[in-house]
Amino acid sequence: MFEEWCGKRYYSFSCHLKKIFGEKVYRVSLDAGFTCPNRDGTLGYGGCIFCDEAGSRAGYVKPEIPVIEQLRKGIEFIREKFGANKFIAYFQAFSNTYAPPEKLRELYWSVFEIKDVVGISISTRPDLVSEEVLDVIEEIAEKHYVWLEIGVQSMHLRSLEKVKRMHGVAENIDAILRTKKRRNILILAHVILGLPGETVKEMIETARVLSVLGIDGIKMHHLYVVEGTPLAEIYRRGKLKIFETPREYAEVAVKFIEHLAPKIIIHRLAGRAVEGLVAPLWSSNKFVAQQEIEKILEELNTWQGKALKVGL
Repeated sequence: MFEEWCGKRYYSFSCHLKKIFGEKVYRVSLDAGFTCPNRDGTLGYGGCIFCDEAGSRAGYVKPEIPVIEQLRKGIEFIREKFGANKFIAYFQAFSNTYAPPEKLRELYWSVFEIKDVVGISISTRPDLVSEEVLDVIEEIAEKHYVWLEIGVQSMHLRSLEKVKRMHGVAENIDAILRTKKRRNILILAHVILGLPGETVKEMIETARVLSVLGIDGIKMHHLYVVEGTPLAEIYRRGKLKIFETPREYAEVAVKFIEHLAPKIIIHRLAGRAVEGLVAPLWSSNKFVAQQEIEKILEELNTWQGKALKVGL
């Protein structure tokens, strides 16, 4: 099993990409100028309590320049730094399906005008995955490598309400199941570990439910606090518990991984924040958490899916 995972105790995204493309592939983060219904008044204002004004945009992205230029500059930078030859255009900031299908079609297809772009990854909310949007994405998936990244965050309604997601568990399940009916679209779930009031048992339950639903990939994030968010105010009032150390987070993350189906590709083991980071300070370096997770997996002689039982 570990050989199939390139020697690791979990199925990493880098391992998957090497199997598909035969070499390392890099994502280039983009900001296409989208907003979110939880910000523009459609569902609410201000967004989720953990989301800042950048909407998870990578720090190096310059939203004021056209998307195609962002992509060109990103490719140039990564190519020079890492010697990369293949790239995935990653629509990351805010909700990247929040526009008319015609606009989305033009935008998504445009990235393939650039040589060496081998795929596309589109991040969005579960309540913004309409059949019309899926039609557009499925068209691209017929010819290209495609991920649809869905901000699930948790499979517990109480947790979603506490962070003001303005969608429920039903929307999570609906988006995943409808996307699964489409051809060639790989489904990724974003999950946050350590949401306010959520227990380790509930986090594990999220892993189990997502495994049964049959997602293809997952991005694990730990809850961190950045400036300009309601979460920062809650933290400063002493009303928020966070993972104080990488080890504390890693111990929970390992339990989560043990309940993930072995076929699920882990794109990310921990979140990362640099600009405006309030807490925990180790969040500026996601590799410290990754190292702790891999260390604990080794110490416990455990691996992805070891504790997963069939059914719920």
